[in-house]
Amino acid sequence: MGNKRLGLLSVLVLTLTVLAGCNGQAEDDVPLRLGYFPNLTHAPAFVGVSEGYFQDELGEAELQTFNFNAGPEAVEALFSSALDMSFIGPNPAINAFAESDGEAIRIVAGTTSGGAFLVARDGIEAPSDLAGTKISTPQLGNTQDVALRWWLEEQGFTTTLEGGGDVEILPQANAQILETFISGEIDGAWVPEPWATRMQLEGGGHVLVDEADLWENGQFVTTHLIVRTEFMEQHPNEVSAVLRGLVDAVDFLHGDAATAKQAFNDHLAELTAKPLPQETLEAAWENLEFTVDPIASSLRVSAEHAEAVGLLDPVDLDGIYSLDLLNGYLVEAGRDEVSS
Repeated sequence: MGNKRLGLLSVLVLTLTVLAGCNGQAEDDVPLRLGYFPNLTHAPAFVGVSEGYFQDELGEAELQTFNFNAGPEAVEALFSSALDMSFIGPNPAINAFAESDGEAIRIVAGTTSGGAFLVARDGIEAPSDLAGTKISTPQLGNTQDVALRWWLEEQGFTTTLEGGGDVEILPQANAQILETFISGEIDGAWVPEPWATRMQLEGGGHVLVDEADLWENGQFVTTHLIVRTEFMEQHPNEVSAVLRGLVDAVDFLHGDAATAKQAFNDHLAELTAKPLPQETLEAAWENLEFTVDPIASSLRVSAEHAEAVGLLDPVDLDGIYSLDLLNGYLVEAGRDEVSS
């Protein structure tokens, strides 16, 4: 009789497990620690959190979220195992992959293309006007920092990692960049949205370079989603759950634009107590494309740029992408796969 009861219990457990798998929710019950930044380029993360897409897919697993100013900070948290996944720019992901000999992280999805600009003060109307100026980026070695240094080199300017050269590059947090631009302490900055639009509307700046003009078809990865390799190997269900939530979040952003913008701004207000003015939100939104395609070709070019400006030793990026979990879900949902 006892063996029959044990057999019935085993069948019940198996049935519940199958049903849980059919429901699509994560089966593991570990917290998932997710990072993202208070930038409009991280809008898929914002709505994934605020609209509950990630948590709904995670089921009983707890979602814990953390905010960062720029990529290198998030990478430090990943390296110390204080973070499991993060929305991040391409160059910090490349650096993390290189520094760990290709072991520590994998890119598992794209999220955003576009939305980065060099904004300058009045009087700087051409690249030649930048000689002797002070230009900011969000952090040394972050995506915009690499883009600025490479572009300046293409224009014939010298820069150094210590802030010397023909153009002084001053890394600052995005919010501080806006303040120092308004006060006249810096002459411009290469920044992501919404900071580029805020520098124009609140600081009287103008776009000197739209980074989209530097890329084929105007597409380049601004933000993608990475995971600690060890976490993905140990908890693939959690990673899959976040990816399903990400697809839902991108669909939401492609739906009713007014609702999507409001959802982003409401969550920004929760995080920073400073929602964007509607004019800023409307203008910045038009500069972004939300997509789970990682736009892998632009990542490899970004690596070449980082090497050219002395921020990265030559690196083999083979293996940096792990798109099987995402593509498995896309195929199941009748959608096109993405490529590495």
